[in-house]
Amino acid sequence: MKMYSGPITQEEMEKDFKLFIHTSLQEGSFLERFLKVYQHMKRLGNLAVSSCEHLLQNKELMSYLEESKFDAILTDPVIPCGVILAEHLSLPSVYFLRGIPCGLDFEATQCPNPPSYVPRAFSELTDHMTFLQRVKNLLFDTQNLFLCNFAFDPFSKLASDFLQREVTVQDLLRKGSVWLLRLEFVLDYPRPLMPNIIPIGGLNCAHKELPQVGHTLFSICVVIDFCVQEP
Repeated sequence: MKMYSGPITQEEMEKDFKLFIHTSLQEGSFLERFLKVYQHMKRLGNLAVSSCEHLLQNKELMSYLEESKFDAILTDPVIPCGVILAEHLSLPSVYFLRGIPCGLDFEATQCPNPPSYVPRAFSELTDHMTFLQRVKNLLFDTQNLFLCNFAFDPFSKLASDFLQREVTVQDLLRKGSVWLLRLEFVLDYPRPLMPNIIPIGGLNCAHKELPQVGHTLFSICVVIDFCVQEP
């Protein structure tokens, strides 16, 4: 394991995450909840971009990663720093995620996500909707356009500057080799999946033994994007 210093302390990071979770669980009107969540997401987004920038500008660490000749990168693409790094190192990427805000995972994998059947965030609807509820769900879906812009545009700019060519986060996400999706259909709505998407929701519920598949050595770089200052 290699550690590197980041732009925030452990205490600051935990405080921001706890505030975000507390705000997300509060009751209230859609507008009140949306504005509060937006403010906290913007704060966390700025910290994530700053942390990613520190990683990509760490010449010693980048040289180590380039020289190590890893076979793949395992990362959570909700903070797409590992996605940018995989493109820079020309490595296949394995995504380990619960989901990506504003439905970007659906777009990147080209999975169907019709608002007529799939409830959107904050709508409090189910997959059984009347016509008017479907209209409401469609209106709630428009927030995704706004959320995607403010959440991922800074990463698109960072990736374009670092890779020295114009790219978007969605362009980079499409190159994911395997998506390990932490979905559990007992709790989540069933959804169509592409062949390279593997549901592993039970991973968080009980310990499972992995099957033994040969003895081929396989080196993988695990990218954890939120890093804090050293004491």
